[in-house]
Order: sequence, then C-alpha cells, then structure tokens
Amino acid sequence: MAGPINWFSQIASITKFGLLSMPQRLGAVAATVIGIAGVVTVLVGVLSIAAGFQQAMSVSGSPDSAIVLRSGADSEMVSGFSREQAQLIAEAPGVARNAQGPLASAELFVIIDLPKRTTGTDANVPLRGVESAALSVRDHLKIVQGRMFEWGKDEVIVGRGARQEFAGLEVGSKIKVGRYEWPVVGVFSAAGGVAESEVWSDAKVLQAAYHRGDSFQSVYAKLNSPGAFQEFKEALTADPQLNVKVVRQSEYYAEQSQKVTRLITTLGFLIAFLMATGAVFGALNTMYSAVSARTREIATLRALGFGRGAVVVSLMIESLILALIGGVIGGGLAYFAFNNYHTSTMNFQSFSQIAFAFKVTPELLVRGIVWSALIGLIGGLFPAIRAARLPIAAALREL
Repeated sequence: MAGPINWFSQIASITKFGLLSMPQRLGAVAATVIGIAGVVTVLVGVLSIAAGFQQAMSVSGSPDSAIVLRSGADSEMVSGFSREQAQLIAEAPGVARNAQGPLASAELFVIIDLPKRTTGTDANVPLRGVESAALSVRDHLKIVQGRMFEWGKDEVIVGRGARQEFAGLEVGSKIKVGRYEWPVVGVFSAAGGVAESEVWSDAKVLQAAYHRGDSFQSVYAKLNSPGAFQEFKEALTADPQLNVKVVRQSEYYAEQSQKVTRLITTLGFLIAFLMATGAVFGALNTMYSAVSARTREIATLRALGFGRGAVVVSLMIESLILALIGGVIGGGLAYFAFNNYHTSTMNFQSFSQIAFAFKVTPELLVRGIVWSALIGLIGGLFPAIRAARLPIAAALREL
C-alpha cells in the first residue's frame, strides 16, 4: 500500500504548490475563470429558454384530456368542424360529465395583433372562443383578477402571461376585435401553461364578430380517466359522420413544442461550442503559463523522486479546479439573470406568440458544470504532458 499512498501524496503536494502560486498568475487565472464562466452562463441561459418553453407546453395538457381536430390537421389553425360534428364529439363515450352536461368545449381560434410591452411592435396573439365547459376541461385554470366574461356579451378575459407581455390587456382596458372594441374584464392563470398566452371570449360572440357562422376549429374534452382515451378515440374515428384526429392534450402540446425546442437547443449548443473553443485556448494559455513559471519547481520535484504521472494528474486537477470555479460562477450568474425571466416567442405551428418564463433547472446547472469540467480537462491536458516531459537537468538550469 506504500506505493499508492506515496503517489497520492505526491499529487496532493504538487497540487497544493500550484494552487498557492495562483496569486502570482492572477491575470491569466482570472481570464480563464471568466472565460469559462461566460461559456456556462450563455449555455445555461440559452437552454433555459428551451426548458421554459417546453415546461409551458408540458403543463398545458393532462393524460385525461383530449383534443379533437380535423383529420390531417397539425394545428387548430387548419382544422374545422360544424356545430353538429362538435356535438357528436361531445356525446362520444368516455367523455366526463357534470350536472350541466358533457365536459367538452368546442372552440374557435383566431389571431389578433397586439403591441409587445418591451418593443411596441405588433405580435400575433391568440384569441380563443370557448364554451362554458372550457374551465372544467383544463386543469389548474382559475380567475385571478376581475371576473369571468358574461356569456353572450362582447367581453374577454386574458391569460396572465399575455397581460405581462402585451400592452393594453389590463382589466378595464379594451382590445380591438374585428371592427369592435371589447373590454377586458378578468385575468386567468393556468399554472404557467400555454393558455396563459391567450385571450378568451364566448365562442358564439367570436363567431359573429368574424363571420364564422356556427363553425369551430377544435373540441377539447375531459375524459372519465386516462384509460378512457382509447375508447373515446375509437368511437370517433369509427363514426362515418366524422373525419377526425384525436390526441391527448399532453401529446399535442409536446408535439407543438418540438420545433421551437429543437431550434433553441441547437443554437444554444452551437454558440456554447464556439465560446468553449475560445475558453479552451484560455485554459491552455493559463496552464502553459503555470508550467513556465514553475519549470524549476517541477524539475526539482522530479529530481526528488516525484513521478511524471503525479505531475500530469496534479496539473490536470489544478486546471479542473479553475474550470469548476468558473462553472459555478457561470451557473450562478445564469440562475440570477435568467431564471423566471418572462418573454414570448413564436409557436411555428399556430404562428402565434406564446408567453413563458425561462427555467434554469438543476439539470441545466449540472450540464453547465460538466461543460466547464470538460473545458478544464482539455485545457490542462497538453500543458500537463509538457510539464511531465521537461528534461530535469535543463529545467534546473533555468532561472
């Protein structure tokens, strides 16, 4: 056991000397730490956009809720049903019921222009016409300010995210719907889900305002249980009067989020990779400087019997420590700068804005730390090998 213990003590001694000498290389050390912190901040910050968007979509649907679209439609914008077809869907087996009837809401989906608070530029905001079961069909939806709109009246309620991102959506204000101005009478929350990005009104009133007759674009239904989905789907797809696509709400919103999430994630890793390349060179410079400043010290240790392997490992540990410090700083900066930062982005399926909050999750922080560790290990490898290969006699003669 003496050999391994001696080897570990050599590593500890060399690492200690390296860490104690850092104040003499403060500029290079700070540059490396700051560079790696920047990489981690950008990586975690960009990926927190995708995480926030994905979370907003994922909380929007539950396993016991379904959405019905026209067959072949990939979004509500290109779907359509008549009143009779919507009623057939609502009466299908598997749909939950209460005292008022089946928990199914036939809905209309249109786009209106509203200015963003931050830039003042117009953005596409979803305006959804709903039926009375809409609040029961969706989980966690509740009025948090003002009141529910009155059925049959030109009134709207707005999602909490929409109110925060777009101007003119405060309770008491009015929005332009077609040729009319409708008052905002309430604000609702939906646990951060996509519904919070929308403006809601009575479907019948919205049909009249947009001359849509008695048509709808989708039907949202609450099922008796998650297991009732297959019965519900089979009943609708087998009905010759219908030509429909039936999906769970959770699966529908997961599919809706894929394009945006993939785009943001790809861009995040690309930007982080380019920055990480620069950070690796910074780490290389720092560690080469450390080796140059400690040439005689390393040679002396080698002459005293310290092995090459101990020199390599100790310098790698020193580089890794610097990288981890940068990673922790970068993760902290990302958390305080980006977590719960509210914004909106385009949903390419519906061409409308979705308001959401950035989410710096523990998984993203761990990913940032892993990236910093890889940068440190790569940046320390070649300088460590160079230090281990230094000729002892020549190095001892250096001033």
